[in-house]
Amino acid sequence: MNTDSNPSFGPVDAADTRPLLIVPYNWIGDFVRGHTVVRVARQRWPNRPVDILTTPLCAPLVDYMPGVRKAIVHDLPRSRVTPDRQWRLAQRLRAEGYGTALIMPRTWKSALAPALAGIPERVGFVGEVRFGLLNRWRWGERALPRLIDKNAMLVLPPGTARPAHWPEPELRVPATDVAAWRQANGFGREPAVALAPGSVGAHKRWPGYPELAKALTADGMQVWVVGGPGESEAARAIVAAAGPRARDLTGTDLRQGVLAIAAADLAVSNDSGLMHVAAATGTPTIGIFGPTSPWHWAPLNPLAAAVQPLSLRGTEMPYHSIARRDDDSYISSIPVADVLDAVREVLAGARQPQATS
Repeated sequence: MNTDSNPSFGPVDAADTRPLLIVPYNWIGDFVRGHTVVRVARQRWPNRPVDILTTPLCAPLVDYMPGVRKAIVHDLPRSRVTPDRQWRLAQRLRAEGYGTALIMPRTWKSALAPALAGIPERVGFVGEVRFGLLNRWRWGERALPRLIDKNAMLVLPPGTARPAHWPEPELRVPATDVAAWRQANGFGREPAVALAPGSVGAHKRWPGYPELAKALTADGMQVWVVGGPGESEAARAIVAAAGPRARDLTGTDLRQGVLAIAAADLAVSNDSGLMHVAAATGTPTIGIFGPTSPWHWAPLNPLAAAVQPLSLRGTEMPYHSIARRDDDSYISSIPVADVLDAVREVLAGARQPQATS
């Protein structure tokens, strides 16, 4: 075994060539964060092909994730067990010959197909009733502060100290894809801001997007509203307020949202999956946080700005959330002027000529 030292992630094993399966969370933001796990795994095992299990919703993201060999796309309902689907998935996993499965969710359902497939090493934290489904138990999950810490630590040898920093997730969208998307949608080279008004729960949905969009189009910007079908009503309100320079791009598949965000000069998003998508593409991203903590929930990729309620600014306590899902008082207290100032500042900085040495 080659055990060249890796100062961050333990010994490097270049001799192991067995395929590796990552079983991530399949919410969009958590799935994007799962690419950090891919990057850590590729550093520990540089010659192991890495596949990732995904739902049809998140599958388009895999095409832009460097280091992933392929997606194993399988639609398993979240709310119930479907033995026939689990068995079909297990047969597919068995045919792939995986040596290891890293199982991030703590549910027993997430470990069932890897166990039925007979994957020799099934790694995960203790949780629910998974005895017999996992055979490489990990302990100490509660001591790990963030979801990304819990996920990425599964790659490291037991007993390894948590690194100070993890690799940032990446979504590499080819410039040719972006150019083709612009042409197909009739967009020229005018500057554009992508707005992502959706999120799970009223406590994370900022109501100021129509007024913001109106101000941005008055500044000469195009405004593209991105999101799933659930954001179509919000998109209509934004476009109605902003006029013909605004476009509703919701209701399309996730790939179209990724391309729109990658093509934009800036993205403004609630604390949502598309905030993580935007940051991982490298598009400058402004995140709007109500009662949820940027320390816990912001992307690992640096945000261009994080806008919070005045009452929470400067709060260093790593809270998860301080409001119920139906409590929109914190997110609604953020003035449009605060977000607009952040947008203008980021865009002005992007237009500054870069100093040359």
